[in-house]
Amino acid sequence: MMTKGIEAVYLTTHNWGKSAKFFQALGFELEFETDHHSGQLRNGTGPYLFIAEIPESQVPEAHMVLTVADADAFQPAGIVDVVTPFEDTHWGTREMTVRDPDGRIWRLQAPAGN
Repeated sequence: MMTKGIEAVYLTTHNWGKSAKFFQALGFELEFETDHHSGQLRNGTGPYLFIAEIPESQVPEAHMVLTVADADAFQPAGIVDVVTPFEDTHWGTREMTVRDPDGRIWRLQAPAGN
């Protein structure tokens, strides 16, 4: 089983409010905001943008999140470096991280319960 495409872009930031306003100025609409300085935005029907605030001591990052229909049926090919296997998340999905040949981390997300 293969990935189904880009589900989301996951960004970390030092200032949730400024980042949310920046993307809203670019046409994204706020879908929801959490009580811990994060939230989800979307522009049209494309992938969603999830932004989470981190402490100043951490470096902001961006990750692409790829969709997987069934975590239990997903078997990455031999050249894929699995950093963390599928694990349940606190937001109701399952997530795996892999590293590409250039060292970038990719998140793969599947529905919970698969």
